[in-house]
Amino acid sequence: MYEPNVVGDWQEYDEHAGLRVRVHRLELAEPPRGRDDAADGLTYFCLRVTVENRGTRHLGVHLEDGQIDVRLGPDGESAFIDWRNSQFIEGFDVYPLRRATAVLYAAGAEAALSLVDVQVQLRVEEEWTDRRLWSGGIGAHEGAVGGQQGAVRDSLAHQVSVFLRDQAEEGTA
Repeated sequence: MYEPNVVGDWQEYDEHAGLRVRVHRLELAEPPRGRDDAADGLTYFCLRVTVENRGTRHLGVHLEDGQIDVRLGPDGESAFIDWRNSQFIEGFDVYPLRRATAVLYAAGAEAALSLVDVQVQLRVEEEWTDRRLWSGGIGAHEGAVGGQQGAVRDSLAHQVSVFLRDQAEEGTA
C-alpha cells in the first residue's frame, strides 16, 4: 500500500536520476503582501517545496499554480491558496548540487490545520512526474486541536513523531 511522506521527508524520482523533492516548514504565517479578502475568517499558513538536484546534469523544473494541491482536516477539504503571495518555480534550471524552493501561502479553518496533506506534481524537462503526497499538520505534536484528536492520533506524521521521540528516549537511558 502506498503511504504518504511525512512533511520534511525527501522523495526521490527514479525517472530523473538525482532529483528529489520535499515539502517542509509547514507553519502558521501571515502573507507578506497582506491577506486576501477571500480568506476572511481563515487562518493563514505557509509551506515550502524544495527541489534538489543531486544528479550530474541540470534539469529544467516547473512548479507553478495548479501543481500543488493542499487538503485540510480528516475530510480533505481544499485549502484556500493565496496565489498572489506565493512564489513558484517557473522554468528554472536546477544545476547539480543546487536547490530551488517554492513558497506557498494558504489558509483554512484553524480546527482543520492539525491534518494537512500536500500533493505535488513536478514538471521536469517538459515531462510530468508522478504525484507525490506529504502529510503533516500544524500543532499536531502538541495534542489535539479543535476536537481533531482521533485524526491527529492516527495521522502518519503523529505516528512518526511518537516513534522518533520513543527512540530518542531509549537512546538517552
